[in-house]
Amino acid sequence: MWIKVIVLALLALMLYSLFSGLFFLVKDRGQGSRTLRALTARISIWVVLFVLLCAGIYTGVITPSNSLRPTTVQSPVPR
Repeated sequence: MWIKVIVLALLALMLYSLFSGLFFLVKDRGQGSRTLRALTARISIWVVLFVLLCAGIYTGVITPSNSLRPTTVQSPVPR
């Protein structure tokens, strides 16, 4: 449950950083460094989120859906 809250919070932070970068790009007309800092923060948050998801799947805290699991081939029933 907590992992879902953390993932959603990181996604919300990424969206906030993305739109703040857009705002700074329009307001500063490309002359400031605030856009670069906002987009750097978004990439850093993405890296943290990716590592968190990989660690969660590796440890078993997060389980992928059935579509990602390999299918097993069942042998036909002898008659």
